[in-house]
Amino acid sequence: MVEVSTKPLNPLLLIERTKRSRDGAVVTFVGVVRDNSDGHRVLFLDYEAYKEMAEAKLQEIVDEIKQRWELEDVSIYHRLGRLKIGEASLVVVVCSPHRKPAFEACAYAVDRIKDMVPIWKKEIFAEGGERWVGHED
Repeated sequence: MVEVSTKPLNPLLLIERTKRSRDGAVVTFVGVVRDNSDGHRVLFLDYEAYKEMAEAKLQEIVDEIKQRWELEDVSIYHRLGRLKIGEASLVVVVCSPHRKPAFEACAYAVDRIKDMVPIWKKEIFAEGGERWVGHED
């Protein structure tokens, strides 16, 4: 399952949606909005995306994981819109009968999301100003 939405993310609910009785390991990554970046105090983040393409790319990542690690229970959720400090922006859930493939696949998913999914974030700073992350040039 993949979803890109403006709805708040509840990691525990997303884990329950993903795991099955055959799974002995649940590895979850939750990306949250932090209050600082490169020496600047961050007030909030704005996330934008090409939603349809982002969901298609997230599904590609899920499919890669399922094939590479022979897993069935993988979900990725990403939030859009304005997020406050401490709110979850990304939840990756990988469930497996054993821990090693779950850890490997979860780390792989986060790296692939950063590399290939058309979701952009803008940092809004307390001292004024803003910056699109990944587009500083």
